[in-house]
Amino acid sequence: MVDITQKENTHRMAMAQAVVQVGSLDTIAAIEHNTVPKGDVFAMSRAAGFLGLKKTPELLPDCHPLPIEFASIEYAINGLQITVMVTVKTFYKTGVEVEAMHGASVVALNMYDMLKPIDKAIEIQQIKLIKKTGGKSDIGA
Repeated sequence: MVDITQKENTHRMAMAQAVVQVGSLDTIAAIEHNTVPKGDVFAMSRAAGFLGLKKTPELLPDCHPLPIEFASIEYAINGLQITVMVTVKTFYKTGVEVEAMHGASVVALNMYDMLKPIDKAIEIQQIKLIKKTGGKSDIGA
């Protein structure tokens, strides 16, 4: 683990995305009308994502435990793609980009798990960092 004891606390923010591609507009309709047999896909996946981003240092050995002071998970549907956007903020010595990407990954995995009984063509795509601010480097607009 990197030594961060001498670093200054700064405001840190990271945005990450995951894209879930489904195989049918019927799957999108089931999500929107809350008729997926396993329940409310967006609500359950949001809860899973919050748990995932909070547990990042428990699963990734080089990640420092840090205070997560804000997190949001939003969805956008475009045809057969659902874009998951995760934003994480803190005031600390190290960034939250891995937490944001981990949260987006867990959201996408939970969506896959909930949708697999009704759609066998689901794919998880484009898990990536969109933006980060604070610390030595800023990435994104």
